[in-house]
Formats: sequence, structure tokens, C-alpha cells
Amino acid sequence: MSGNNESKKSIYDKIVDWFDLRFGFTKTPLKPIPDFALNPIYWLGLLLALTFVMQGATGMFMLFYYVPSPAQAYSSTLNIINNVPLGHLVETLHLYGAYAMILLAFMHLARNYFGSAHKGNRSLMWLAGIALGLIVLTFGVTGYLLPWTVISKSATDVAVGFVNFFPPQLANIAKFYLTGSGSDADELNNFLHIHTVALPAALILFLGLKIYMYEVHGPAYVPAFGKPKQTGGRIVRWFPEVFLYAVILFSIYIAILFAVASIFPISLPPGFSAQTAGQYVVQPDWYLLWLYQILKIQLFEGPYAVYAIVAAGIFVALLLLLPLYDRSKRRDLSQRPLYVTVGVMIVAEFITLTVWGYLTPGRIIPDYQALSLLGGVLVAVAILMWFVYRIRRTRVPIRVVQSREPPSPPSAPSAKPAITEQLTGALRSVRPSLLNRFTALFVLLLAVSSVSLATSVNLLSNLLTNLPFFGTTIIVFLCSLYFMCRMLRGLVLAYEKEVNAH
Repeated sequence: MSGNNESKKSIYDKIVDWFDLRFGFTKTPLKPIPDFALNPIYWLGLLLALTFVMQGATGMFMLFYYVPSPAQAYSSTLNIINNVPLGHLVETLHLYGAYAMILLAFMHLARNYFGSAHKGNRSLMWLAGIALGLIVLTFGVTGYLLPWTVISKSATDVAVGFVNFFPPQLANIAKFYLTGSGSDADELNNFLHIHTVALPAALILFLGLKIYMYEVHGPAYVPAFGKPKQTGGRIVRWFPEVFLYAVILFSIYIAILFAVASIFPISLPPGFSAQTAGQYVVQPDWYLLWLYQILKIQLFEGPYAVYAIVAAGIFVALLLLLPLYDRSKRRDLSQRPLYVTVGVMIVAEFITLTVWGYLTPGRIIPDYQALSLLGGVLVAVAILMWFVYRIRRTRVPIRVVQSREPPSPPSAPSAKPAITEQLTGALRSVRPSLLNRFTALFVLLLAVSSVSLATSVNLLSNLLTNLPFFGTTIIVFLCSLYFMCRMLRGLVLAYEKEVNAH
């Protein structure tokens, strides 16, 4: 019998068995995963880990040619780009890999927040994830200085200057580890050691801890994509199904990074010097533009910048403590209106501040402009979310009325549960496809509305001379807001149509 079963196997199965017999893939401690986890949204953490490995490889390559001294750091970086074989590609890959790590960390945080991944026994996984996000941001800050360009050096000095707002003892310790004696050489070497030794060790520690806890608890489902029991509860073997899925996903991701690095190669600003420093506006990289824009608000100018730093610290503390005060078992977005609304507000404010900071380099923002724009974004998001949840609440009784049937004889009491189960199944099957269909365009409209509103606020100071442009930006903002409302209305009507069809 065993011989017959062996002969019935396909060539693919025989190849898989050959590798499994010799390498023992199925004997690894990696557990099988539910089939709902075969979705890129559940692989953001592993994509971040893959990017970290790529960063280590490209970073070690550059260390062979990089000279960590103020006199040669910039010239050695230019030498890697211009003279070392494949140096331009490696340098660009390292830059975009850093951007990808930061973007993946933000996406991972948003997924876990809106998917309530911090609930249950995953509170320590949440804390480890926040720590990893902070480490990834610190990677970007410390690596930003190493090319020793006029922009990176000036921006880093501004960032280090905020240490002075800390309590004196803490400030002295932080300055010692960041700048040493205060010389440029000590600052560059300290940042290099933090970037290449301390941060990789910390990231490996927390990443290993998080992977271990992930193997223990398994993937936390995102309600919008369905619970395990809604997808049949099928468990997928690690080898070969999950292994092949990971190979395909990682290959596509690496190919995208290489394509972007090839199409948009790195271009270094001028090297740092006392003469060139005064010719450029100090502006951090894109992932810190939101904080940079907050610090440019007139309210936080000078010694009052400490309040902005304290506010950022409180925000991080609230994220860390989220498992302590969000303890309900409700995980679906429809059942968490307060937390979902606050989360959307934070994301919208981050996008607005980032775009606004990019459009207004070095410009001090008057308090009334900041209040108008940031407050306007909060009000717009609050209205949109109120509109969404109000329609969702009013949709339930409408569905009940339409599905109500004439009284049935006592002998058939099971008709109502059957109808309820049918409608519920229809709604669950429709929701993911509709959300995927509308999300991309809705986010695009949200970005357009944020940019147009930010531009219109900036034009208020010279309203008479820029009146036509101001009117255009207001029209674009109102149109994008209108189409977002129409999209939400269409989403609700589509839900109703599908449900009623069932």
C-alpha cells in the first residue's frame, strides 16, 4: 500500500518530500498558522526583520570604505557612491531600507492599534512592539548624521539641542553618550557606535523576544479580515505552504526595493562646513517632519519647546499603557468608536503635520494658523467618523425591518435564526471586499484634502495677493471632503444592497 501511495504522488510532492527528509523542515519549532494569516498585513513585522538583515548587509559593505571623521566622512561617502563598484546602488538601498523600516513600523503600529492586537495575553508583545518602533526611529536619527552633509549635521545639532530641556542630571548623561566631549569627532563616532553596535543589539533582543511570543500566541487576527472560524479554521503547514508564501512575498518586496533604488538613486547634499551651514534651511528627514512642524509653531518657540517635548513623551507613554486602560474584549472597529476615532485623528494629524512641514521649511507658524489647520482636521475627522457610525447604527434596524416575515406557525420556530444567520454571513462575506475597494481612493482623497487645507491656511497671511490660488485650494478641499462623504454613503448603500440580496 505504501508503494502505491508513493507512486501516486506528483513530482512536486516528491521534490518536497526529498528536501523535507534531508533538511527536516517540518521538524522545526515554527508552528503552522491559520489560513487567514496568509495576507501581507500579517507579515509587516517579518518584512521589517528582513529589511533589518538587508540593512546589516549593506551597512557592513559601506563600513569597509567609510571613514568616521569630520574631515573624511563626506568624501568617503561620495567615494562609495562614485567609485566603488555597485556602491551607488548599495548606498541607495541602505537609505530606502531605512525608510522602509520606519514606514513598516508605523504600518505595524496602526494595524495593531486598529486591530486591537494589544488585548488578551498580548500586552507584553505590544510593549515589545513599541520598543522596536522607537529603536527603528533612533536608527534613522543616528544614521542621518553619518554622511556628514550640511543638512544632516545641522538637523542633528538641533535635535541634540533639545536635550538641554531635560532635567540637568539626565541632560548631562544624554549629552555624554551622544556627543562625548562635545567635539564634532566625538559626536560622529558616538553616533556611529550607537548606530552600528548598540541599536542592532537592542533590536535583535526585542525582535527575538517578539518572535518568540508570536510563536507562543500565534497571529492576532484583524477583525476586518475575519476570524479563524469564519475562514473555515484551516491550519496551514509551515512547510511547504507558508515557506513558499514567505519566499514569494519577500522576493516581491526585495524586488520593489531594488527597483525604487535603481529608478531614484541617492543624491547627497553638499558636505557640512561653517560657510555652507548658513545657506540651507535646517529640516529633518520626512519621518520627523511632524515633530519639526510642531516645534515651529509660535507657541512652542524658544524655551517653551519643552512643552512640545513633554507632549510627545506623554503620547508615547499613552501608547505604552494602552493595554492597561483599553481592557474591553471588543475588537471589531464597529464596536470601538472612541478608540477608532482617536486613532484616525492621530493618523490625519501626522499626515497633515508632515506635509505642512515639508511645504513650509524654516517658517514660523502663527498660533492662529496652527489652531485653524490642526483644529480643522480634527473637526473634519470627527464629523466623518460620526457620520460613519451614525449610519452604521441606523442601518441595523432597517435591516431587521426588511428581513421581518409574517408570523410563522408555532411548529417552525427555527425560521428566525436561519434568517439571522444568513444575513450575518452575507454581511461578513461582503465587508472585506468593499473595504479593500474603497480604502485606497479614500486615503488619497484624505491626503488631497489635508494638503489643500494646509496650503489655504498658509495663504491667509497674504490673502489679497493670493486670492485666486486661495479660492482654488478651498474648492479642492471642499470637493475632496464632498467626495469622501459620497464614498461613505455609497459604501453603506452597497452594504445594504448586498445584505438585502441575501
